[in-house]
Amino acid sequence: MAGLARPRQAVIVAGGRGTRLGALTADRPKPLVEVGGRPFLDALLRSVADRGFERVLLLLGYRAEMVVDYVAGGRRWGLSIDHVATDPDDETGTRFVAAADRLDDRFLFLYGDNLWPMPFERMWQRFTEHDVPAMVTVYANRDGYTRSNVRLDDAGFVVRYDASRSEAGLAGVEIGYAILERSVLDHLADDPDRPLQSAIYAPLIAQRRLLAFLTEHRYYSVGKPERLPITAAYIAGGPAVILDRDGVLNERMPRATYVRSWDEFRWKPGVLDGLRTFREAGFRTFVVSNQAGVARGALTMGELAAIHDRMCREVGAAGGRIDGIYVCPHDWDEGCACRKPAPGMLLQAQRDHQLDLTRTTFIGDDERDAQAADAAGAPSILVDGTLPFADIVDRVITKRLQQEEVP
Repeated sequence: MAGLARPRQAVIVAGGRGTRLGALTADRPKPLVEVGGRPFLDALLRSVADRGFERVLLLLGYRAEMVVDYVAGGRRWGLSIDHVATDPDDETGTRFVAAADRLDDRFLFLYGDNLWPMPFERMWQRFTEHDVPAMVTVYANRDGYTRSNVRLDDAGFVVRYDASRSEAGLAGVEIGYAILERSVLDHLADDPDRPLQSAIYAPLIAQRRLLAFLTEHRYYSVGKPERLPITAAYIAGGPAVILDRDGVLNERMPRATYVRSWDEFRWKPGVLDGLRTFREAGFRTFVVSNQAGVARGALTMGELAAIHDRMCREVGAAGGRIDGIYVCPHDWDEGCACRKPAPGMLLQAQRDHQLDLTRTTFIGDDERDAQAADAAGAPSILVDGTLPFADIVDRVITKRLQQEEVP
């Protein structure tokens, strides 16, 4: 499918009553529930605009007029926003049929209550590598964030969707963010008043034509009241940076030897000043570090913790701050999910602190760091001695300021 034109239209279904939110949706539709002081829909539209989409079609129902008044055509996001409104109790299939003449040949489909930092170029590459009419995004759910509703085969095709989430062997959560060809609506011809999953996804699964884009990055939602606090924290976000330790913060020891005590720890030039600059710019700072010396008996976890305690105190005394430290204590060949180049430590930091890894630069010093960042969906910079640490800090801060200029 090489040569396909990438979609520029996003279709957001946001018509239900949002009854699970109780009093929060008594006087407004779910997309306008405020999270962190702004309607959730604002964050969703900002994300869509940031990824190069130009037009949005809203499939509305409950209190549709409030959403229409709020978006006011979409100019504030740099978007052209249209809508189709049907009965609040209509299924998604009915909403799509009502909007059929407004759909592009190919479009991005979103649920109006899920937010995820979509790496669209990667998604588009995967979609174009397969001759399929549909690709959904699936959260791997290895952390048990919610109950799974899909199962994938080894090639990443959806082989089972269970709306009840009760079937054995499910592993992953379908979160929307689907690339769809308009032709998939043909499955609605006989009985449109059904959920999208049974009307469209089920026949595609039977034909092995529903591809999945698997993500380890947590998604956020306003579907349930208990999700609102972490969703607000994610949207509020703020800038963050992740750094490797040895070779970035401190001088690296010779190969196969380790910093075993504070006496062997040597700050690299400019690092303490750079960490202060990050704090002054409002960045949260995290450290991730492979420490195979623990598994090899060179030092204990207690001794490692003492080194890090002293490290954090010196950073604080210099005006900086380290907000979290993640270490992999395993040996090289243990096959863990945390040792870089695996992305486990970055993903754990993301879940613990509601980071947007697509906007969180990882500063490392070797190829494993770059590979871990890429696997986590984060940008990276490698320290190679050609740039002073202050220049790297300035580059990270400038990039984040540019990202924040998006409408």
